[in-house]
Amino acid sequence: MSLLSAPLRARAEAEAARLPPLLARAEHLAGTVLLGEHGRRRAGLGDDFWQYRPVQPGDSRQMIDWRRSARSDVQYVRQREWQIAQSVMIWADPAASMRFASDKNLPEKAERARLLAMAMAVLLLRGGERVGLTGSSLPPRRGQAQLARLALALMQDSEADYTSPDMGGLVPHGRALLISDFMGDLAGLRGALTAAADRGVQGILYQILDPAEEVFPYRGRTIFESVGGTLTHETLKANDLRARYLERLAERKVELGRLCAATGWRLGVHHTSENAQSALLWLYRAMDGGTMA
Repeated sequence: MSLLSAPLRARAEAEAARLPPLLARAEHLAGTVLLGEHGRRRAGLGDDFWQYRPVQPGDSRQMIDWRRSARSDVQYVRQREWQIAQSVMIWADPAASMRFASDKNLPEKAERARLLAMAMAVLLLRGGERVGLTGSSLPPRRGQAQLARLALALMQDSEADYTSPDMGGLVPHGRALLISDFMGDLAGLRGALTAAADRGVQGILYQILDPAEEVFPYRGRTIFESVGGTLTHETLKANDLRARYLERLAERKVELGRLCAATGWRLGVHHTSENAQSALLWLYRAMDGGTMA
């Protein structure tokens, strides 16, 4: 007899069915970007000692420092400074707000976020990076198997309208990529970037918006409802809200810019009506410290 309930089994099967297309699309998208020589990849073992850390799944036995491990019941890896810099943590917002598309011909924001997150993971892993997810569920690792783990984890949705990144598990002096519409309360994001800055982690905030969210095309009687169904607002004159909405959106972008400036992060904006390839190229160059177009 199956240990999974029927609803849980159906959900697991649905997620498994969605996994291969995401991986295939990410691999294809990544293939459109010229890899070249990755800026943080170095030969050899590195020279600058940084710290000891406990062995993690995916570490080879050759990485273990047996002398240090002999002094305790835990096996330790001797990390070099450049190895720390090769760890990249990714967060693609799973919130309900990301499951919005204003037109059937446009992808949902979540779909684009996951595609870009996975394609970046492909590029980074090929470039010698360790890639993981923020939080403690999936630490940074190398290898093809990590791609499958990342894809499966990224397919998980949240029922909350808005979520904030959990920055637990950050590798000191590593890198991070946070992808979201950043439409919710920014208090959680401020705390996340502060925690990252305290550990010497720098990275990218990448805001993904539907084109309708930039122009507010609504007129007359309109019922606005959050994707999660927890927020509803009805108005007879939606056009009267346009100026106020656009002003608040502009203020939100300014605040995101200030957060990045204060923590040494970079801010990018992408619309789901735009080309995913150009978005990936921007992200790849930004993560590698290149010049922005």
